[in-house]
Amino acid sequence: MFCSPDKPGAKTDALKADALARGLPVHSFASLRSHEAEAAMRSLDADIGIMAYVLQFAPQSFVNIPRHGTIQFHPSLLPRYRGPSSISWPIALGARETGITIFRPTDGLDEGPVILQKTCAIGPNETLGDVYFNKLFPLGVQALLDATDLVMAGRHAETPQDERLATYEGWMHDEEAEIHWPGHVDTIYNLIRACNPAPGAWMMLAGEKVRVFDCRKHVVGRFVSRGHRPGDIAGVSEDSIVIWAQGGLIEILRLRPEGGGKVSAGEFARRKGLAISEAWRSWLRDA
Repeated sequence: MFCSPDKPGAKTDALKADALARGLPVHSFASLRSHEAEAAMRSLDADIGIMAYVLQFAPQSFVNIPRHGTIQFHPSLLPRYRGPSSISWPIALGARETGITIFRPTDGLDEGPVILQKTCAIGPNETLGDVYFNKLFPLGVQALLDATDLVMAGRHAETPQDERLATYEGWMHDEEAEIHWPGHVDTIYNLIRACNPAPGAWMMLAGEKVRVFDCRKHVVGRFVSRGHRPGDIAGVSEDSIVIWAQGGLIEILRLRPEGGGKVSAGEFARRKGLAISEAWRSWLRDA
């Protein structure tokens, strides 16, 4: 097994810990471009290489060493959503479908020929955690097993990616995760789902930076004469804080203040002395 060197204070790589527990050889090199990394790979006399979660660039001189080459997992339907946050961006952009791809790694990031793909739906209220843990993770494990069998048996096909359909998005970090309340309620709701559980979409609320997790979207179908600027608090219930956006309301159920743990939005409202006000319910469009 090959993995990145441990970082001070970081958790031990789960695959590394499991490999060590099983007495398997583990190699950590600062770069897989080095002669030492290539020599270590050659010493394993491997039938096939499998790249499931990759944080280091692996050159062709390295990935071609195993007898049947190397295959790589990517959690999107390539060539769409190349890049490191490929589960988050489809949700943030309102896509209704995603999936996984097993492909041959090349020197271009997520650009190699496709061996196998599997698709899954993105539900209208599903979060990043829902899509990954309930769908993409089990799909990916099975797809890697299926693709390995095909490659080892010489029964696989390699289909070049259609560059006319290709997109690339970078990390979903703090700047990308900021909630812009003048945006449409659908856009905001999708961003919150795409950042739950990490990194957590964030906003300033009652003078504090908070990360928003569980929430509901409500559509408003008529004009409300006052108190409805995007970002304003529209109401407070025992369990939630409701914020105005264009086209509707976001009802925040769970959040995390900076430096603290996750709490219900109702508890946060009580800490801040926000009075319960549920007039907002009368503005909602019937489902």
